[in-house]
Amino acid sequence: MKIIKKAILPKGFQANGISCGLKRSGGLDLSLMVSSVPAKTACMFTVNTIPAAPVILDKEYYAGNKLFRAIIANSGNANCFTGKKGLKDAQLMSESVAAGLGIKKEEVLVASTGIIGKPLDIEKITRAVPGLITSLSARGIDTAKKAIMTTDTFSKEITARLQIGGQTVTVSGIAKGAGMIAPDMATMFVFLFTDALVSQSALEKALRESVDGSFNRVTVDGCMSTNDTVILMANGLSGNAAITGGKDLRVFTDALNFINLELAKMLVLDGEGASKFIEIKVKNARTVIEAKKVALQIANSNLFKCAMYGENPNFGRIVASVGASGIDIREQDLKIKLGSLKKKKIDVEVRLSRGDAECVVYTSDLTPRYIKINAEYS
Repeated sequence: MKIIKKAILPKGFQANGISCGLKRSGGLDLSLMVSSVPAKTACMFTVNTIPAAPVILDKEYYAGNKLFRAIIANSGNANCFTGKKGLKDAQLMSESVAAGLGIKKEEVLVASTGIIGKPLDIEKITRAVPGLITSLSARGIDTAKKAIMTTDTFSKEITARLQIGGQTVTVSGIAKGAGMIAPDMATMFVFLFTDALVSQSALEKALRESVDGSFNRVTVDGCMSTNDTVILMANGLSGNAAITGGKDLRVFTDALNFINLELAKMLVLDGEGASKFIEIKVKNARTVIEAKKVALQIANSNLFKCAMYGENPNFGRIVASVGASGIDIREQDLKIKLGSLKKKKIDVEVRLSRGDAECVVYTSDLTPRYIKINAEYS
């Protein structure tokens, strides 16, 4: 497997990103990603019970169709808590792209990110769509990846090339996210593209398992978004024999797992105001679920995160979090090891003496900069 630390679209995919005026800064805020042929698609969405309008619409489309041609995404406005108008605006986004591409609206997925509770200026988007389509290109991913950013300080992107059945297969991904990071299915925006030919069931299974081992194991601030969306499109243009299981599926899944874990780590590295990247490994738990529960309890502790920012080896913050997780553990069975707090990357190891299961979770510290960013975000 060859890893390229930038987004390179697979065969048959094009993209573009422009400014349509949603961001007050005038920055890029509208992106479009298109497959030249219908692509088998797997999706995962936030479990927040007040989902944004695009999430509601995408779930409706996805329930009746697994072949998609395009994703349109805007930043600068979340189109959430916007009532019937918000849902209509999301529909207009898909309809405008469908009209321009000559496809069905149900083949266009929609994503929005930004401020919650403000009406979306849909006319700015619909006016911009024709130009967005006209300038689609394989290199357009370079602007598309920037147009989905909000408080991000860098674009998250990576590509893997691998051999399956004698054919070169490409898997590429872009992501956005720096705050409101506390996943429970997937998180933020993650758009994944591959030219592999994969069965629908294998594609969905691969994405579920990959998300569980990557995006569901990162947290920045313990706050779940209303707009989180992960989309994986596979258009089958690489020419490989259909992947349904066995060795070929393992090779494909390994690549997807690598891509998603790297993107997940980038999200933590870019955590709002973060100065530390923290890896928490909980070992000797009874189950992976138990280990993950303990690790996330520590990772989401503001007291722990503040201690890491202050480079303060206060074991008490970890001890309290382990106890707060609800597991039954004796004091003498708990072992804690902290790596150097002076480094950018901090390693935390917690041993529970309860079994052989383990889990790793990634988080960042809590800094005054995080407070400033979110106090002023509007």
